[in-house]
Amino acid sequence: MFQNRAEAFALVLPAAIFAGAIFLVPVVILLSEGFRSGDSWTIQAYIDFFAQPLNQAVFLRTLKLAAMVTAASAVIGYAAAFAIVNLPPKGKGRITGLVVLPLMISPVARTYAWIVILGRTGIVNEALVAVGLSDEPIRFLFTETAVFIGLLQLFLPLMIISLISALENMPRDAVPAARVLGANWLQVFTKVILPLTKEGLVIGGTLVFTGSMTAYITPAILGGSKVLMLETLLYQRVTMANDFVSASVIALILIVMAFAANLLLKRLATARNKR
Repeated sequence: MFQNRAEAFALVLPAAIFAGAIFLVPVVILLSEGFRSGDSWTIQAYIDFFAQPLNQAVFLRTLKLAAMVTAASAVIGYAAAFAIVNLPPKGKGRITGLVVLPLMISPVARTYAWIVILGRTGIVNEALVAVGLSDEPIRFLFTETAVFIGLLQLFLPLMIISLISALENMPRDAVPAARVLGANWLQVFTKVILPLTKEGLVIGGTLVFTGSMTAYITPAILGGSKVLMLETLLYQRVTMANDFVSASVIALILIVMAFAANLLLKRLATARNKR
């Protein structure tokens, strides 16, 4: 397409300059705040951050909820994607459209809908009281359970779409061949489906894990100040305490966790494939 690399580089250069000026430079400036102490460079800000029990609890909660949402998304996503792939073409298109539809709705609206569902006078509590499973409304809002449900509903479509793409690229005769050779469904999944769709799982897992860690609206609305996560803590440090050093520390932690999750998923997929 291009006569030489110089032509390709010339076409890419304007976009690279724009991305660097608009995105990379502000990010580098923000992240550098966590290593500055006057005229010297130090990691004392990170030591001080993890020395506080509150920050430790928020970090572990964020990591736990992101991992739980990713694991639940993988389990539900495989079942949903496998069912969708095996539908007739017409039905597959309709169901896939329903999966994609929530992504077109604002996360704010989707999160506020859970207040109607999980509130003290919401659908869930009214149903529990009506059938006699509870004498009074149960507090679902402002708990880790509410945040988990909200994040799962928010990012599950990303996992399903990634797995649908991976399953569609899998050889059609792989599963029937494994069944003919005597493999049960658990063996079919672990020995055939999982190795052949590991790339989709890595992509979907990275999107869900990273999104669960960095989402602000859902934890802020469903968790409030009682269920702080790193992203809501970062917002508080900037807007309430005007503490840009702590914000820089939290931002770098989120970036490192996102890259670590991607590397871990790739390592696990590669290790399973070698076995």
